[in-house]
Amino acid sequence: MTTTAPRTPWPRVGAIALLLTALLSVIMVAFAWPATRSSVHDIPIAVAGPPAVTAQVAQQLAAKRPGTFDVTVVDGTAAAERLILDREVYGAIDVSTGRPQLIIASAASPAVAQALQQVAQALGGTDAGVPVRDLVPLPADDPRGAGLAAGALPLVLGGIAAAGLLTSLVAGLARRLAGAVAFSVTGALALTAILQFWLGSLEGSYWLNTGAVALGIAATALTILGLESLLGAAGLGLGAATMMLLGNPLSGLSSAPQMLPSGWGTFGQYLPPGAAGSLLRSTAFFDGHAAAPHVWVLLGWAALGLVLAGLAGVRAAHRPAAAERAAEPASTPVST
Repeated sequence: MTTTAPRTPWPRVGAIALLLTALLSVIMVAFAWPATRSSVHDIPIAVAGPPAVTAQVAQQLAAKRPGTFDVTVVDGTAAAERLILDREVYGAIDVSTGRPQLIIASAASPAVAQALQQVAQALGGTDAGVPVRDLVPLPADDPRGAGLAAGALPLVLGGIAAAGLLTSLVAGLARRLAGAVAFSVTGALALTAILQFWLGSLEGSYWLNTGAVALGIAATALTILGLESLLGAAGLGLGAATMMLLGNPLSGLSSAPQMLPSGWGTFGQYLPPGAAGSLLRSTAFFDGHAAAPHVWVLLGWAALGLVLAGLAGVRAAHRPAAAERAAEPASTPVST
């Protein structure tokens, strides 16, 4: 006698199809919305020169590109260059010598550097525009910064994969956390070596760059492990979705945080992918300037993961004690 395997009811099949449709829509919105709504707004730049001339340039920028730039006025070329090297501005329009010139840092953001060149050409009033000097150029082997931009996804996936595999293959919360820290170091050594020595996308100290990548991987992996230890599979899914669907698209690594929809670029810098990308850009091209805020963000996420894991450990330690108390027979009074 043959028996037929139970079949899934059609309404459930339809519900699963609708759930998958909703999931696909969320993924599409998460990745496509920031890209399609990107625009140049509130880009910090400097204008260097005598007050009368800089005021005129600032007025021209405000009139021709309202809301595009956040202008800081300085008195000379050296001050403008210092702001660029400290990562306080993306570039400068220098009119201190009488002839306008544009100073950019393509390593800070190729997209912003290109936008600044277009503006400078318009301000020049001629087809040639104004002379452009790249103070912090990208490496010759990767002049478009493609390797660094593409590195955002492996950074996120590395942390997510580490948390998922350690949860599945390693028993014991302390061992999982130790495995995540160890992988953060070894994974960072490998990923940085590929970007710096093979692809030529990074400059600066290999060890500082490795530290930036390791912090990014650790912040992601430890946070997800902490959530999983406390909430189970739901925590694993929540952490992975946050890093992939929010952190990666809002990192601004392929353009700049100021080019994302208003407010979202700033928010993205408080998530591990955005903080790790900006930190790596600082260590690779700007001698670590403006790195501290991103380091604190990553350390904060890593600490959050450890705290969540600690709470899960405390909860697990109390469960056996509670179970033992529940199993003890109730005491009966002795009659006299």
